[in-house]
Amino acid sequence: METASQITGYFVTGTDTGIGKTTVSCALLHEFVRRGNAAVGMKPVAAGSENGIWRDVLNLQQASNLALPHALINPYALTAPVAPHISASKDGIHIDLAVIHQAFNALRAQAQIVIVEGAGGFLVPLNNEHDTGDLATLLGLPVILVVGMRLGCLNHALLSAHAIQARGLVLAGWVANQLDPDMPYLAENIETLRTRLPGPLLGILPYQPFTNAESFADLLKLP
Repeated sequence: METASQITGYFVTGTDTGIGKTTVSCALLHEFVRRGNAAVGMKPVAAGSENGIWRDVLNLQQASNLALPHALINPYALTAPVAPHISASKDGIHIDLAVIHQAFNALRAQAQIVIVEGAGGFLVPLNNEHDTGDLATLLGLPVILVVGMRLGCLNHALLSAHAIQARGLVLAGWVANQLDPDMPYLAENIETLRTRLPGPLLGILPYQPFTNAESFADLLKLP
């Protein structure tokens, strides 16, 4: 595995959509900025806007300390909050991985750290030929998996880790994000994943109805 000084970024994926990828991505950005790095977040594909605002993209921009062109940070902004390939089709757009790769390289040329947030889960389709896993493979970054802690998370997390490794990617670590405030046996589920996932536990984010990514940065241990 690359050493901390060699790392140029991470690809953040999750066990599902709405799982906390943006929160973790922003927390990572806050921590890298604290450490004196020029860091920028990237959301290659954002599906679903609120009155013309793509909230995930905005949050990543606010957590970054570089103001770089929006078109590089978010090459594809899609209207409908559904799977990217469906949303893109409705908008008459074809998601081209080469375009994303070029934007990523442009960001990496200007930043020490690029945190790339995926769309949905690791295998969600981006077009008729490619999925998010293909994009992660193309970018070649170590992967951080956000596990939404709720009933069913064990299977989702283990399958996601298997898919990540099947692409030849490094699972740099995983984050337990408590989505269910009353999840039974939370500690036991986390311990099960700790012993079975092929990467270290980087942090446990407690349930909060209104998340604060900057405060969560204190709870994460950078891989």
